[in-house]
Amino acid sequence: MPLALLALAIGAFGIGTTEFVIMGLLPEVAGDFQVSIPTAGFLVTGYALGVVLGAPLMTLLGTRVTRKRMLMLLMGLFVVGNVVSALAPVFGVMLVGRVIASLAHGAFFGIGSVVAADLVAPQKKAGAIAMMFTGLTVANVIGVPLGTYLGQTAGWRTTFLVVAALGVVGLLGVAKLVPEQPKAEGVRIRHELAAFRNVQVLLAMAMTVLGFGGVFAAITYITPMMTEVAGYSASSVTWLLVLFGLGMVGGNLIGGKFADRRLMPLLYVSLGALAVVLGLFTVTAHNKVAAAVTIVLIGALGFATVPPLQKRVLDQAAGAPTLASAVNIGAFNLGNALSAWLGGLVIAAGLGYTAPNWVGAALAASALVLAVLSSFLERRETGKGRIVAGNSSAPTPVAAARH
Repeated sequence: MPLALLALAIGAFGIGTTEFVIMGLLPEVAGDFQVSIPTAGFLVTGYALGVVLGAPLMTLLGTRVTRKRMLMLLMGLFVVGNVVSALAPVFGVMLVGRVIASLAHGAFFGIGSVVAADLVAPQKKAGAIAMMFTGLTVANVIGVPLGTYLGQTAGWRTTFLVVAALGVVGLLGVAKLVPEQPKAEGVRIRHELAAFRNVQVLLAMAMTVLGFGGVFAAITYITPMMTEVAGYSASSVTWLLVLFGLGMVGGNLIGGKFADRRLMPLLYVSLGALAVVLGLFTVTAHNKVAAAVTIVLIGALGFATVPPLQKRVLDQAAGAPTLASAVNIGAFNLGNALSAWLGGLVIAAGLGYTAPNWVGAALAASALVLAVLSSFLERRETGKGRIVAGNSSAPTPVAAARH
C-alpha cells in the first residue's frame, strides 16, 4: 500500500479520537456543566449533525482547490474546533466547538476515500479505503481509552487539547506524505449531484444511516450502561473501550478484505448478526464477562459494514464519486445522531440504560431489509441489461452485480 495512506490514517486517528472519546467522558462533562446525561448526549448528536451538514458543504467548496490542500484545510478546521471545546466556559460553547470540529470530518473521509482508492489498482480499492479507516479504528484502541483515562484523571479539557495536538500531527502528515494532485477540471455541482438520482446510491446511504446507527445506539450510552447495569467501575470503561476498538479494527480489516470479493453477502451477514447481537446486549449487559464479549462483537460487526458500504457508493457513483463519498460519511453520522437521540429518548422515558440496545437492533434489522431490496433491484436491472443485446449502458449494473 502507498505510504500516502499512512498520512490519511494519521488524520483519521485524530478525527476518530475526538468523535468517540466523548462517550467515555459524558459523566464528567455533564457534571462540570451541571446538565443531565441525555443533555450531554447532544454533544454526540451535535457532532454527528455537523458531519452531515459539513460533508457536502466542505466537499463542494473543496472543488476549487487540490485535494491535498483541501485535506490540510480540513485538519486545520478540526484543530480549531477542538481548542474551542477544550476552552468552553459553558455547555453551549462546547457544543459549538464540537460542531466546528465535525465540519471537517465528513469531507476528510470522503475526499480521503477517493484519494485512497485512486492510489491503488481497481481490485484493491476497498482494501485501500479500509487502510485509511484503520486510523479511525485504532483510535478506539489507543486514542479513545487514553483520552478517557486522561479526562477522568486530569480533566476532560486536557483530553480535547491533546486531541487538537493530534490534529496538528495529522495536518503535517498530509502535507508531507500525500502526493500533489492537479485540481480536477470540469467539476460541476450539477454533475456531482447527478449521482443522487441513482437509487442504488440512495439505498447504500440509507443502509449506512441505519446500520451504523445501530452501533451508536448502544455505544453512546456505554458508560452509564456498564457502570449502572453491569456493575463496572468508572475506571473500567477505559479498557471496555479498548475492547470495542479492537473489535472495530478486526471488523474493518475483514470488511476491507471481503468487500472486494463478496460485497453484498458480507453486508447480509454483518447486518443480520449485528441486529441479533444488539438485541442480546439487553441481556448480556447484566453480566460483566458477557457484556465485554458483546462489546467486542458490536465493534467488529458494525465496522465490517464500513468498507463495503463506502465502496458500494463509490462504485455506483463512479462518474462523480467525491461528493457522494463525503455524503455517505455524513450518512454514518446521521445514523449516529438519530440513534443517540432515540437512545436518549428511551432512557429519559424511564426504560433503563439497556433500552437503547433494542433501538440499535431495530435499526440494524432495517438496514438488512434495505440490503436485500438493493440486491433484488440490482439483479432485476442486470436481467434487463442482458435482454438488450449490444446495449452500451448495460455494463454498469453487470459490473456491480459481481459484488
